[in-house]
Amino acid sequence: MKLTEHDLQEAARIVYTGMPPTPQYAWPQLAKRLGCEVWVKHENHTATGAFKLRGAITFMDWLLKTHPDMPGICTATRGNHGQGQARAAVAAGLTAKVYVPRGNSVEKNAAMRAFGAEVIEFGDDFDESRAEAIRVAEAEGLFLVPPFNEAIVRGVATYAWELFTAVPDLDTVYVPIGCGSGICGTILARDALGVECDIVGVVSENAQTAKLSVEAGQLVETDSARTFADGMAVRMPVQAAFDIYSKGAARIMTVSDTEVAEAIRVYYRDIHNLAEGAGAAPLAALMQEKEAMAGKKVGVILCGGNIDTEWFLTVMSGGVPEV
Repeated sequence: MKLTEHDLQEAARIVYTGMPPTPQYAWPQLAKRLGCEVWVKHENHTATGAFKLRGAITFMDWLLKTHPDMPGICTATRGNHGQGQARAAVAAGLTAKVYVPRGNSVEKNAAMRAFGAEVIEFGDDFDESRAEAIRVAEAEGLFLVPPFNEAIVRGVATYAWELFTAVPDLDTVYVPIGCGSGICGTILARDALGVECDIVGVVSENAQTAKLSVEAGQLVETDSARTFADGMAVRMPVQAAFDIYSKGAARIMTVSDTEVAEAIRVYYRDIHNLAEGAGAAPLAALMQEKEAMAGKKVGVILCGGNIDTEWFLTVMSGGVPEV
């Protein structure tokens, strides 16, 4: 998959029918702490609190054009993808059936229902929910929305297009990896704009499927993905995403839940922005590489801010949420 600058501009035109651009700020508090210029891309400021809304808008635009008689969608999520898809589907007059694993974020589930989704708990993790969503979509004649496809990635890539257009001389950008739309959109936007920038993928040490796959040169599933950074809690990699990030990422790092919790505290204390686990993971990775990044211009993708209250209270009390 490749994108041109025209592709990104057209995707942005569609995205902006459903949301405005998000800001990117160079925060002096973070620069003082880390010894480098830190640009935060605030995807926590979208209408669903996460970057996934962008891909949902472009996906729904594609779906309406190519399958105008489709009555609704079915998908699986840990929350942010489902919120975006529900919002976009309901706005288009479609139904939205969303599968989540048992014990999923209470507040993300409530948000999806508020956006109009029928939310069903099934399975012990995202990948089991995804298998059920595939089955139900076929049985009920609904369109299965995958976590990764070209229409979604085109929309997601617009956040990187905004960032690289505003700050074209970044040395490194840190991006979390779940199923891969975020890092792939960032790589594709960088390449389309001809920007010289290292893109670093970030995974949880408890959900390393993307990192293990790149190291092995082929897809590697893991037995579990237990992390409170639920946006990265994936056991099974996506081939189409792997094909992009395995070639386009400079490296893939792991962060611990303890490091992610500390990054959430740093975001709140330094810039008073709320980050969920996956949203804080890029900052956690930058904190790991503080010495290597000294004096450089660095971007971190704050991909979402949808963390449950109890987890946030645990984190701000100095703890790490248990899953």
